[in-house]
Amino acid sequence: MATKRTPRPRDPVQLGKLMVDIMTGQAPDAVDDGKDAGAAAMGKKGGAARASAMAPERRAEIARKAAAKRWEKNS
Repeated sequence: MATKRTPRPRDPVQLGKLMVDIMTGQAPDAVDDGKDAGAAAMGKKGGAARASAMAPERRAEIARKAAAKRWEKNS
């Protein structure tokens, strides 16, 4: 599981108390975000994995369509 920082309160008094609690070890500084680290790493491939699996002709076709749409918006 991945971890992230404990959310910080906006109120300065509560923030000060949280900082003291973290420094004295009464409150953890990191909380579990509930995500599987392996699954999160696999999800970062995205478009690069899709493009590498695609034929060069198909990539060129998609790029031509995207360029045409971009130019269409500006006209």
